[in-house]
Amino acid sequence: MSSQQKQSASRAAGAPTAPEPTGPRPARLSAAAALTAVEGLALAALGAYMLVMGLAGSPDSPQQAEMGGLTVLALAVLPLVAARGLWLRRRWSRGPSLITQIVALPVAWTLVNGGGALIAAGVGLAVAALVVLVLLVNPTATEALGIGPRETP
Repeated sequence: MSSQQKQSASRAAGAPTAPEPTGPRPARLSAAAALTAVEGLALAALGAYMLVMGLAGSPDSPQQAEMGGLTVLALAVLPLVAARGLWLRRRWSRGPSLITQIVALPVAWTLVNGGGALIAAGVGLAVAALVVLVLLVNPTATEALGIGPRETP
């Protein structure tokens, strides 16, 4: 079913449709989409590394390493889909991206407390998550996604 058929079917049912955002994509929204995509790609790379090391390396528990890699790969899907949605200015994509950033903050804290090179990774993750959170709650980004203030009755 095409997009136009879905819209005409929802109009026929009397359901209100959200207007499509118009105009150029704001730089804030583009930056949020790019940072969210980078986070998703980093998760995918980590998952692939864990999976390869589980298969080709010599971990203590190959099954645990393989399952961990598959789990991280599955978790990488959420920010990647959210990033694509933000790039295409889909209003539904803001929620998954916000959730990804909120979940990233405790992970960043754990990395910082891990010490060594993990401190830099944790700080980078925390900064990226906070920047995306600020970008996504910005009125320019919300308007570009077609999210407006709620009407009072």
